[in-house]
Amino acid sequence: MRQELTGTIKALLDEYKKAINELIGVIEPLSREEILIIKDDKTTNDSCRSIQTILSHVVHGGYGYTNFIENHYGNKKERRPKYFFENADDYIRELKGMFDYCENFFEEHPNIPLEEYDPSKKILMHWGQLYDIDQLMEHAIVHILKHRRQIQRFVSLQPVQS
Repeated sequence: MRQELTGTIKALLDEYKKAINELIGVIEPLSREEILIIKDDKTTNDSCRSIQTILSHVVHGGYGYTNFIENHYGNKKERRPKYFFENADDYIRELKGMFDYCENFFEEHPNIPLEEYDPSKKILMHWGQLYDIDQLMEHAIVHILKHRRQIQRFVSLQPVQS
């Protein structure tokens, strides 16, 4: 039987869901063309060329954060592949699924320690940063916010002329 989430986990999940809902509000009205069109052809980051590549990166990262926590605690989950879609509805479904996956993990582990001061017990990310769960979830929230802002800027940009 799952316990009702309270305290810090609930607060983190509430803010994560709020950030995701804000992103959904930005992408929901977008057409297929707006999602697919290249807005930055000069970037060296393939995840930042179009709204499509940004959203695929966000979803892949969101599932990845939960996987990092799961694997740190011995669950050995395979990282979900990165998928690319051509419309807002598919990305909205994926963003909601990403949140549900994270929420389910915490519902199954309501007493997991969030703060860790011993660096040897923190989660080592593939980019070299060490996080405890609280820090990783804060990073996940800000990751959504930064890319929501980037997408809002992309919406206001004219398409790149080829």
